[in-house]
Amino acid sequence: MNRIGFIATSILVLLVLASSTLFVVDQRQFGVVYALGQIKQVITEPGLNFKLPPPFQNVSYIDKRLLTLSSVDTEPMLTAEKQRVVIDWYVRWRISDPQAYIRNVGLDENAGAMQLNRVVRNAFQENINKRTVRDLISVRREALMADVQREVLSVVKGAKPWGVDVVDVRITRVDYVEAITESVYRRMEAERKRVANELRSTGTAEGEKIRADADRQREVIVANAYRDAQKIKGEGDAQAAAAYSEAFGRDPQFAQFYRSLEAYKQSFNKKSDVMVLDPSSDFFRAMHGSGSTTNAPRR
Repeated sequence: MNRIGFIATSILVLLVLASSTLFVVDQRQFGVVYALGQIKQVITEPGLNFKLPPPFQNVSYIDKRLLTLSSVDTEPMLTAEKQRVVIDWYVRWRISDPQAYIRNVGLDENAGAMQLNRVVRNAFQENINKRTVRDLISVRREALMADVQREVLSVVKGAKPWGVDVVDVRITRVDYVEAITESVYRRMEAERKRVANELRSTGTAEGEKIRADADRQREVIVANAYRDAQKIKGEGDAQAAAAYSEAFGRDPQFAQFYRSLEAYKQSFNKKSDVMVLDPSSDFFRAMHGSGSTTNAPRR
């Protein structure tokens, strides 16, 4: 039993020793080996590696991937015409020299991000002070981003290199501060309302003009139609009169009879009419001639 316990203890000690001396570097990381607080070795290739057990040697890891730093503050910046604007930006960067990075920046990526944020913001402020708002929203924005990237690189690769590469600098949004934006929106709204009212007034005037012209055309058309109708009616009456005259001239007795019938029709058109006439008068001559009774009815 003692021998088995000794073997088990020995295996356990070996496992603990191996776990403290073996480490794996991922392909997305740098492995930094420290010996008594000093950088002993930087491992850039992925795989299994060996080191002395703590406290003689320790290992830490730093990300070697392309990192993104985005703006987090909304402090306004002044343009060349003293306009207060807020910009959103991001930077793509990576750690290229872990030893220089650890000595001059810090032990992890957050330390570099904090210092890089300050440098990028200062570079943006300096370059925006030289440009107008029109430059920030036009094609000259590319030149601005290139100038900022160049200034940031001059800082991180200066007398004390940071051991980082700045791959890209981009602006994602340029806007006025909230107070100015609200004022601009109100002016835009007022201008749109003014234009809308002007269009409505113009439309109303044009509508009245069209309606007046339509009414005038209607009156002219109605007047012309009435004139033509009266002309046609007059011509018809003239033709009718000529036809009557010709017909009556051929037979005077028929003409007299026809006129008497027309007079009867005009006189006896209502049942409520009351007329007192002498039956022997000429008014009933047509009735007498047609064989009617001599005593005409009274109505």
